[in-house]
Amino acid sequence: MSQTTVVATATVAALATGALAYAVYFDYRRRSHADFRRNLRRNERQQARAEKEAAEADAVNQRRAIRLAVDQAKEEGFPSNSEEKEAYFLEQVQAGEVLGADPANGLEAALAFYKALKVYPTPGDLISIYDKTVSKTPSLILWQPILDVLAEMIAYDGTLKIGSYTGGGGGVDMNDMNDMMREMGGMPGMPTVGLD
Repeated sequence: MSQTTVVATATVAALATGALAYAVYFDYRRRSHADFRRNLRRNERQQARAEKEAAEADAVNQRRAIRLAVDQAKEEGFPSNSEEKEAYFLEQVQAGEVLGADPANGLEAALAFYKALKVYPTPGDLISIYDKTVSKTPSLILWQPILDVLAEMIAYDGTLKIGSYTGGGGGVDMNDMNDMMREMGGMPGMPTVGLD
């Protein structure tokens, strides 16, 4: 054998022995020292708390991003004449399909579908089509399926009328919204106050 092979073998053996010795020492400390066990549990709780806080912060940021996207779409406006609406609808649906193919573009895809929904004459029918055709895989950015993001956009937009008109100030028919959310499996992490 060559000298480099012997050195490499000795190095690997020393590293393996060191790792094994550390594992045995760690196990000994864990079993025999109450303070060490207490510190391990405390660290686990702190890590779990930090992960929970990070998840809550992500959920808040996601809702903020969705609301900002809806507000910007409203500011841009929507076409008013029927020929422009048809062209706009086809353009937005196509953009949503293209963007929805890449999980990194979940918010943009949902926004395109939302814009198409705004100009469609019967939004309830279009939602059932979306439910059958749009991918259910979560996006990488929002960690939610595109339809869940779209449902959150619809819930935020009080001017979008889905289903029958319920009187009052317009907006979404809550019975239709509840049915739609139940069909889509709900929205994890989304508060449901007022939607039940």
